[in-house]
Amino acid sequence: MQGETIVLYPAPGIGHIISMVELAKLIHKHHFSTTILLTTGFSDHPSIDAYIRRISAAYPTISFLRLPHVAAPTAAASFLGKCFTFVKSNVTNVATTLTQISESATIKAFVIDLFCTSAMEPASSLQIPVYYFFTSGAAVLALCCYLPTLHRQTTLSFKDMVGAELQVPGNAALKAVNMPEPMLDRNDIAYCDMLDFCTHLPEARGIIVNSFPQLEPAAVKAVAEGACFPNAERAPSVHYIGPLIAEPQQSDVATENKQCLSWLDEQPSKSVVFLCFGSRGSFSVSQMKEIANGLERSGLRFLWVVKRPTQDERIKHVVDITSEFDLASVLPSGFIERTKYRGLVVKLWAPQVEVLSHDSVGGFVSHCGWNSVLEGVIAGVPMIAWPLYAEQHVNRHVMVEQMKVAIAVEQNEEDGFVSGEEVEKRVRELMESQEIRETSLKLKHLALAAVGEFGSSTKALANLVQAWSGFSA
Repeated sequence: MQGETIVLYPAPGIGHIISMVELAKLIHKHHFSTTILLTTGFSDHPSIDAYIRRISAAYPTISFLRLPHVAAPTAAASFLGKCFTFVKSNVTNVATTLTQISESATIKAFVIDLFCTSAMEPASSLQIPVYYFFTSGAAVLALCCYLPTLHRQTTLSFKDMVGAELQVPGNAALKAVNMPEPMLDRNDIAYCDMLDFCTHLPEARGIIVNSFPQLEPAAVKAVAEGACFPNAERAPSVHYIGPLIAEPQQSDVATENKQCLSWLDEQPSKSVVFLCFGSRGSFSVSQMKEIANGLERSGLRFLWVVKRPTQDERIKHVVDITSEFDLASVLPSGFIERTKYRGLVVKLWAPQVEVLSHDSVGGFVSHCGWNSVLEGVIAGVPMIAWPLYAEQHVNRHVMVEQMKVAIAVEQNEEDGFVSGEEVEKRVRELMESQEIRETSLKLKHLALAAVGEFGSSTKALANLVQAWSGFSA
């Protein structure tokens, strides 16, 4: 008798892989084995191999299959453009691998990342049900589902629609120039790929979303009513199984990076502002100095994670996240010495889940990446919303307008620059706001309830797995 398995296919990169692994852990609780397909040749890193070895040892029912090596694209294109091209070049490998797995097991479902849409066709040809795992929230899902409609409404690139606002079901009005990067320029290959991904969303058997209805009620309602789909009658089923965040990984943390946890142990309860801008978020030297000046003038305690600075004021992320740099050279002269009794600056990385759950942390300045948003929600920590790139401007509206657990910073229209005075003003406002703190704690309890034994997310996943159990090709 053949065994049964769920096959998952993340896009390249550790962040995408971790998200799929966390989903696999949930599926593991329902006694299904999972097989995760991994590409080879783009965004590979030794840390990924170390992570996979650790997961394989801890979860024997989660197996990993490396696809054959494919050369990374060399043509001039954006990082995402190269990523999308690389994933498409793996279609034959995916088709061959699914066929091989099917010879010894019944594939009950094929769960793919949005960027892996090209794999939908070979799976469907094998009569395997295809599901998307959408690692952003419902508001971004609504935007993606609505992109084909927005595309038909204009011939202009959104990056050129200065001053224009877009009305997307389930979302607050969004400035056209704040659309996620791969959606900004319709002449870019990444835009064409993104439009193709979003056009295929309704063709999936279902969409699994890392959110829960009480977190984003307006967007969840718009998706449920089909308002964001070109054809409401073709809208797929949507399963909200969040908040799903990565487990703490202190064992992987270098000793020098654990110093922040020891430092937090010495600070008063709810007294520290934590500033961290995701795995790739960074700033120019001039912006870093403004942040430092604002923190120094605020008089507040702070823990700040700093990455290698960008060379262009408009660029808000770095590709090489491990590149070394001299910390003192990117901060105001004497800043570290003057603030050493109430502040700590660490380079490159900090164990964010552990930091946010620490009793001394009272506020979180975030880039609005969805994983960070969920980690802040589960920790019950009020936030400052400082979006940098990707879908983060959409998330900012959700955090400020729907969740009401964040304060938005005022950013320069042209390059997103934030003055030191604005930093000082917002961190003080955040730490003094009892209303936002109380709302954050309420949302924390709702989040924990959603993933509890009888919560909505727990039930949604159980229903989905039950549907998989009944599927027969």
